[in-house]
Amino acid sequence: MLLGTLEAGGTKMVMGLADEDCRILKRESCPTRMPEETLADILDFFRPLGIDALGIATFGPVDLRPGSPGFGSIINTPKLAWRGFPLYSRLREALGVPCAIDTDVNGAALAEARMGAVRGLENCVYFTVGTGIGGGVLSGGRLVHGLIHPEWGHTPISRHPEDPLTRGVCPYHENCAEGLAAGPSMQARWGVPAQELPEGHFAWELEAYYLAQLCITAMMTVSPERIVLGGGVMSHASLYPMVREKANQLLGGYLASPTPEEMDAFIVPPALWPDSGLIGGALLAKDMLKQ
Repeated sequence: MLLGTLEAGGTKMVMGLADEDCRILKRESCPTRMPEETLADILDFFRPLGIDALGIATFGPVDLRPGSPGFGSIINTPKLAWRGFPLYSRLREALGVPCAIDTDVNGAALAEARMGAVRGLENCVYFTVGTGIGGGVLSGGRLVHGLIHPEWGHTPISRHPEDPLTRGVCPYHENCAEGLAAGPSMQARWGVPAQELPEGHFAWELEAYYLAQLCITAMMTVSPERIVLGGGVMSHASLYPMVREKANQLLGGYLASPTPEEMDAFIVPPALWPDSGLIGGALLAKDMLKQ
């Protein structure tokens, strides 16, 4: 069994070939440009490989409503050229193989649950913090969908009173997680990319404050057994203990579990980074073939 996997991102597309155990055998990437030229690069990678199925873990929002005429199409994305693009149907028709599609963060959540930092558990949230913020949810061993899919990045959060950014950078919302805590907000606030900010800069305290709010919202709503924080901003490793500390403060001792002592094992980095989404796509393809 050969599985194709595509992690479709707003900045780049990562294509992979996996075996039946979802081990990545080959990969390539290309920048995300206009839809047609980007699609041509994706097809050039997959066509010679003889894959049995393709799993797509994509940026969103994406139409995941069963029976929808636009199923698998990118919808209200800020990347205007991609709005309405039928990613799923175009790939399925061009490759002539069964395809499965979900969000990139749902794919990452599935991968971490099956093979990574959440192995052995059935309930988790995976947050990615980079150019945007997204969240995937696994509940009772199943990926969560609804009217569309969870949009954690646009969850309202409280602005820090000392934040020099008086409004989040999200064009839709004044104070949402993505607008206040994703990479572009850090650049707008401090004038440099997050990776250039030194240790001890107030930026990291602000970031921890916002991400802790996001974690608390997940804890109080979907009650995960573990939260995984991934994405480029989380490459600043000292953020993890700061987020845990802020989360404990915000909890105020309300929840019986996790206790403050358990928080180190509750908010964790991904074990499969940077391949969580790519492995997730392979798992989507494998599950679809089984069904």
